[in-house]
Amino acid sequence: MSIKNTSDKDCLVLHCAVPGHEYYINIGSGLLNRAVDYIPNGFLGKKIAIVTDSNVEPLYAKTLTTALRGFDTRTFTVPAGEHSKSEQSLFKLYAELLEFEITRGDLIIALGGGVVGDLTGFAASTLLRGIPYIQIPTTLLAQVDSSVGGKTAINLSFGKNLVGTFYQPKAVIIDTDCLDTLPNSIFSDGMAEIIKYGAISDSALFERLEKLNIDTISDEIGEIIHTCCAIKSRIVEEDEHDTGMRMILNFGHTFGHAIEKYYNFDKYSHGMGVAAGMVMASEWGERRGITPSGTADRIRKILTQYQLPTDVELPVDAFLSAAAVDKKGDGNSINLITLKNIGKAEIRKISKSDLRASF
Repeated sequence: MSIKNTSDKDCLVLHCAVPGHEYYINIGSGLLNRAVDYIPNGFLGKKIAIVTDSNVEPLYAKTLTTALRGFDTRTFTVPAGEHSKSEQSLFKLYAELLEFEITRGDLIIALGGGVVGDLTGFAASTLLRGIPYIQIPTTLLAQVDSSVGGKTAINLSFGKNLVGTFYQPKAVIIDTDCLDTLPNSIFSDGMAEIIKYGAISDSALFERLEKLNIDTISDEIGEIIHTCCAIKSRIVEEDEHDTGMRMILNFGHTFGHAIEKYYNFDKYSHGMGVAAGMVMASEWGERRGITPSGTADRIRKILTQYQLPTDVELPVDAFLSAAAVDKKGDGNSINLITLKNIGKAEIRKISKSDLRASF
């Protein structure tokens, strides 16, 4: 990962050097209006399919299509919400893209949050055995996390993100102006992932966040997005396929995904689940003598500053059921992410029987 200086003073560019799949992450204000400038050199296709959702489409689809004038564009809109990460939505999108007569020489753009990015990326990776795509994330959570790294997926009734691929985008375009239209609850959702980055890899970031809150962070959000993308790029470059170090990005997610599933993806959003999951993982680590005493309380306090839940009821059997199909599982064990300290995570291989006994 490297930082590239550009002539555009309003745009900071990170180079994500995944072996064989390098791309740039462009971060700045007003980038949506000039999105055509960030389409990678060498794209010779004529058609661009824009996939978005019912919340984002009226806000930004016209701006993007105007910026892409000269191309044959078509917008495809899915219902907003986690339930669109489904087999039904995927196959409907396949059909619509084929009716558009898209080819592997064309381009797909994901314009939206994590759901749109995951669904679009998976469709792009599988339709015609791979169509190039670009991520334009419009939520804070997608900007700092899900748009970078190439994980794509849909959900099944058994659990979250159980069918997916690793498929890197050709570019990521992060327009920080899109955050202006986010409801406070969705902004807070993204803060859970930002806090996670500090907890697992950057104690200075965590301490910086402790000095701010939901009302004072806006002036610094561009720099903070850059910091998070830089952390994720570095980790993904080292472990693209989630077999080692990349697993630490799942801190709070094993519990969080279980929370989302238990409440049928309605009551708690992804960020809310991860927030409560980080507390649960820290408490579990403290009970086992892995995580220093007081860490969970420190995480509770910072989550409260950003209006995120800290304590969610999750029956043990519901957690263990979700853990049984967790992607970090390995036979009769699961790789649980714990904290050695704020800023330092580790991967703990725990047998499922030991995990049950620890509750």
